[in-house]
Amino acid sequence: MDLVEIALLLTLFSDGLHAERELLRKEWHAPARALVIAMPITLVLLALGAKALFSDLTWAEAFLVGAVLSVVVYPMMLSTLVCSAIWRSWFHYDVGVLNGALTWLHLPRVAWLSDPGLALWSVMLVDTWQWTPMTTLIVLAGLQSIPPEIVEAARTDGARSWVLFTRIVLPLVRGQIFLALLLRLIDTFKLFDKVYALTGGGPGNATETMSMYVYQKGFKFFDVGLAAAASVVMMAIACALCAVYAAQAMRGSSK
Repeated sequence: MDLVEIALLLTLFSDGLHAERELLRKEWHAPARALVIAMPITLVLLALGAKALFSDLTWAEAFLVGAVLSVVVYPMMLSTLVCSAIWRSWFHYDVGVLNGALTWLHLPRVAWLSDPGLALWSVMLVDTWQWTPMTTLIVLAGLQSIPPEIVEAARTDGARSWVLFTRIVLPLVRGQIFLALLLRLIDTFKLFDKVYALTGGGPGNATETMSMYVYQKGFKFFDVGLAAAASVVMMAIACALCAVYAAQAMRGSSK
């Protein structure tokens, strides 16, 4: 092997490492933003559910909690393209509802889908809005499995609402919260339809997720080798996440 062949191999290896880093970056930047948005929403809904289940609510409070939960569950009944069309009109720079509200408040308009630093956050907001009902139902199922005797005993001992929520409710539904967030994490790895409908991967490649990257390389630029390699990396990470999910499910069933 002469020096030219060695240099060629080193160049290919360097390009491969660069492509691998780029793939991993694309694989994680969307799920990380989705978890940042979903975590506080899940905790707020958990607090509302705990309030509804373990407190003596007035008629007005019960109606308000039921209305909030009903509104939260509604987006899951819509198709992805319908959700994307609704939010695309809301994100419109000139006639969108969001920028209209900002103009009414005398605030500058925001380029929700054309700003490279904001576009992916906007897409993740749409995805979280549609699939928050799934996490809500999982967490509410966990809340309903809490024995009321535990809550009553804590109240008898003088536990305040905050202590009851942080020391009793959260630890008892920790498994359901982990399951909901893990399912959302797995779901964001295959995110394609919302990105395709809202931004097409742009501006530039700011919203190019792993699935969009495979589509662009394989079906637009016909770089089948790179698309296949990206698919293998994507499958490996998905299998690892599925293994974590299976381990969590088996641990829960053995208790």
